[in-house]
Amino acid sequence: MPVQAFCRFFRSLVVASCTLAALLPPIGDAWAASVQAKRDSDFLNSIGVNSAICQRGEILDKTIECVRYLGVRWIRSGIEGNPPLDKLIYLHQQTGVRYSWGLGSGGTDIKKLLITGEQLAKAGALLAFEGPNEPNNWGITYQGQEGGRNLSWLPVAKLQRDLYQAVKKDPLLKHYPVWSISENGAETDNVGLQFLTIPPGANTLMPAGTRYADFANVHNYIYHPNAPGLADNKTWNAADPTSACKVDGLYVEYGVTWAHHYRGYTESQLLSLPRVTTETGALIGGAITEEVHALNLLSMYLDQFKRGWSYTAVYLLRDRVDEAGNQRFGFYRPDYTPRKAAVYLHNLTTILADQGVLHDPGRLAYAIPNEPVTVHDMLLQKSNGTFDLVVWDEQIGGTSLVSVQFEKTVPTAKIYDPTVGTNPIQTLTNVRNLPLTLSDHPVIIEIPH
Repeated sequence: MPVQAFCRFFRSLVVASCTLAALLPPIGDAWAASVQAKRDSDFLNSIGVNSAICQRGEILDKTIECVRYLGVRWIRSGIEGNPPLDKLIYLHQQTGVRYSWGLGSGGTDIKKLLITGEQLAKAGALLAFEGPNEPNNWGITYQGQEGGRNLSWLPVAKLQRDLYQAVKKDPLLKHYPVWSISENGAETDNVGLQFLTIPPGANTLMPAGTRYADFANVHNYIYHPNAPGLADNKTWNAADPTSACKVDGLYVEYGVTWAHHYRGYTESQLLSLPRVTTETGALIGGAITEEVHALNLLSMYLDQFKRGWSYTAVYLLRDRVDEAGNQRFGFYRPDYTPRKAAVYLHNLTTILADQGVLHDPGRLAYAIPNEPVTVHDMLLQKSNGTFDLVVWDEQIGGTSLVSVQFEKTVPTAKIYDPTVGTNPIQTLTNVRNLPLTLSDHPVIIEIPH
């Protein structure tokens, strides 16, 4: 084991053994009612990236290698730039990856989007449709009217409405979800894009009942002028659906819009609003080292899924070389050498890998008494019944000492650390109380069913 990995191993070492468990006090009433697991496969399916795939300097064979290594399940793409569908379908055939299929920046050709989307759907490669990208930055011209940016957003609203209707009227495509536009919080006039369906009494320029999307769509980048620099719970807070989020999150797009403060959903409604992130990530530089970048992306995927985001795409698979300012976001450098973020995500998806189908996730009675505010947990389950209890910490310094307590003795538990590798760092037997020393990344406790 390399020295660096060895040191990290001891920093996150699970201090547990049968002897220690026997010496700990009884659990008593500390454990909660059994926790409902989520499917490993649902979490893995949520993991996506942005990529040009075989354009803008990217190479298809390399993209295939990267997708396989990372274990990502979907890519944000669309008709912008006319990507070759045969190559996208080939990528799907080689990796299983699917596509969110969007109009892109400034795009308005709904007919073309559906025709190409049908080809992807027939190949089993379509995930969802997406509205125009960031109309605040990329204006549109629809039905002869300019909109977006600092103009009226009525053309944007009509475009998104018409996209939704066209998808739902198509006999092949009607069951695919439609994701809304991104950065709708910038709308200049109250056209109601802060709603999926405009409710009665909203007093918007578009009529009540107008349907825009099945899912809200957000670009909640981790670092923001309102939340700059390193901080505890950095990615946890960026995934917060309420007003506690200080980045461009769900609240400022669908609660109270950030540009002109138009009212949308209440905070309680936002908690259950179907939602996706089609761009997020972190720019490497200064205090954001490659290590911090890697840890941020690792916890971010977990936080997003834990906090109710169905799909999350990181910007970017590989650094762009044809665009200023986007050189250090990627899992991969321009020469396709992997950054730490690629290695850590590969380890996580390999540990959690599950190709089967779990119809009814089970339950496990466990608790983490006095769980610190920077520590989070999520119970997943594989199709063979194995539980994967993921516990992670998000503090920038120091450690947290916690104890995972089980209602019943667990005959065997394997502990994994994705910042170390894909093999267990420890195997325990007859576990009832499992002490953990956590710092800035997750560990996975694998418990056979």
